Amino acid sequence: MIWRSAVWSCTSLTSFEVLGEVKIHELKPGGENILVTEENKEEYVNAMVSWRFTRGVEDQFKAFLEGFNEIVPIQWLQYFDEREFELILIGIQDFDIQDWQAHTIYRNYRRSDRQIVWFWQFVNEISDEQRSRLLQFVTGTCRLPIGGFSELMGSNGAQKFCIERVGKENWLPRSHTCFNRLDLPPYKSYEQLKDKLLFAIEETEASAKSDMIV
Repeated sequence: MIWRSAVWSCTSLTSFEVLGEVKIHELKPGGENILVTEENKEEYVNAMVSWRFTRGVEDQFKAFLEGFNEIVPIQWLQYFDEREFELILIGIQDFDIQDWQAHTIYRNYRRSDRQIVWFWQFVNEISDEQRSRLLQFVTGTCRLPIGGFSELMGSNGAQKFCIERVGKENWLPRSHTCFNRLDLPPYKSYEQLKDKLLFAIEETEASAKSDMIV
């Protein structure tokens, strides 16, 4: 495709409607004459996403960045990933682990299974910062609703924190943030579960390492 269309078949322009008039926007200079190929498709997608997020609010977004830059130089942000930056903005909260347990559901596990007992042992032992990262890994955000775990939301509305038995013992845990679900393999020891969970929440992004074996 050319750099002009959101439909994966044209060029590097995209079209949009303003008061009934269809307008064309080049995603980059000369985009109408640039075919989207396997080599440049990542650049195309990044340009499309950037345009979609800023369309119609370019002036406001520019003003926001200028104001923000006066307080925190933009270049400082390069030292943080999006998860760390969220923690900086929102802060670390106290967790009610009993509330967490009360509003957690299980799939292919029972509450009495040793992996679940170990999971809650792990949650009790780690710091609030690590609990925030665990919550962020599974739900996509490190902040709870005002009503606590009972009010967690997913892509289809209210969605409880869920732990599902998936995979083999040499797999890392993986998450599905749209459903607040943690895929927890059937680890053979507490130390193994602890090591895998810590690696997952500290070193990987949600769902990005779905079948990674360590």
